[in-house]
Amino acid sequence: MSDTAPGTGAAERLSRMIQLPTVSAEIAERGHDPFERFIELLEELYPLVHERLERERITDLGLLFHWRGEDPDLEPAVLMAHFDVVPVDESDDWTHPPFAGVIEGGFVYGRGALDDKGPLLVILEAVEGLLAEGYTPARDVSLSFGGNEETFGDAAQAIAERFRERGITPWLVLDEGGAVVDAPLPLVRGRAAMVGVGEKGIATLRLSVRGDGGHASAPPSLTAVGRISRAVGRLSPGMFPARTPDGVTRMLELFAQRGRGPGRALYRLLAAAPRLAARVFSLLGGEPAALVRTTVAPTMLSGGTAANVLPSQAEAIVNLRIALGETVASATRRVRRRIADRRVTVEVVDGDDPTPESATDNAQFALIAEAVGRSHPDAQTVPYVMLAATDARHFHAFAPACYRFAPLAMSAELRATIHGVDERVAVSELARGARFHRALLQGL
Repeated sequence: MSDTAPGTGAAERLSRMIQLPTVSAEIAERGHDPFERFIELLEELYPLVHERLERERITDLGLLFHWRGEDPDLEPAVLMAHFDVVPVDESDDWTHPPFAGVIEGGFVYGRGALDDKGPLLVILEAVEGLLAEGYTPARDVSLSFGGNEETFGDAAQAIAERFRERGITPWLVLDEGGAVVDAPLPLVRGRAAMVGVGEKGIATLRLSVRGDGGHASAPPSLTAVGRISRAVGRLSPGMFPARTPDGVTRMLELFAQRGRGPGRALYRLLAAAPRLAARVFSLLGGEPAALVRTTVAPTMLSGGTAANVLPSQAEAIVNLRIALGETVASATRRVRRRIADRRVTVEVVDGDDPTPESATDNAQFALIAEAVGRSHPDAQTVPYVMLAATDARHFHAFAPACYRFAPLAMSAELRATIHGVDERVAVSELARGARFHRALLQGL
């Protein structure tokens, strides 16, 4: 497979992957069959990977491939992806059925095209091609594929734990995350390859209240539903302090170099004054604010059984995305203090602390930038902080050089299709993504 190989064959292979509905949230309904068929499909599509690399099945939904390099004493590189996808809302109006894998107009349509079967495919395209050429990497390479990332499952966690048990600290870990984007911030010219150097933590909190039930004709001053509603209403974005992570400061420094007009001066100022940057980003709201502080989002409310009956209990589910510098424990304490009601129980259902930040002045980040130069030569490689959770957080607990980047160009419109309607990837980007991984592997 040459550096300039067209992506049509890759598009057909991705189409077949999409046709298998590996929806991890629906395993109870669909069963494991789509996942087993997907694993069998990989063996059919990438025979050299399966013939020449060692393979381990870790948990029901974890695959780990080991490619031996020239120097076994060097720490390995780990390339990650996941093959499960999120459910599809049947009421959504897709241009093509979400699990048909239709190729049309230069795109491959379907659930998982961008998240994360497309990024998984370009890894395998590169490895299969290099194996066909007889290539051996300088250091060991592991391919870590999980089948329950979207449900915060244990496949990737078990794979990372296997490395830890064996005393192996990867030299580089690369998972999904950022992408190649146009005009990443206002007044910034050109394209940028956004590489996540860390990711926010995540926590699910359950707020619960018990109260006296009874007939709704004679309610108390504050019912269980009213108390839980008041508690939720007290949670606001401003309850968490803002702090600019080092990766965001470095991002601003690089954007200052490419800014135009007042943008150049603005980003230079913000890069030099992290506290000011945190305040400005907080005022902007949305994604800028999420980069610098913990976010809080009530996502579920329940309570009551009938329109005329006072509920004896009520509860709310709250989702926190925890900023770097905070922890699940510290964020939960802030929630309790803000609610300020001892009758409201705050329980941590699950949670992961934020990861550390990986360096941007090391050989690993330089290698990623060099590979971007091969696949997307007009894009500047820029660090940032991931707002969403990835499987890489399990490696980042003990591996210092963890990065999050899918080597595909995604417009704002395309990024909006992830977990949404008409998810699709450009066929041409599949070739560029494979080119990125070829360059990365050859650069090891």
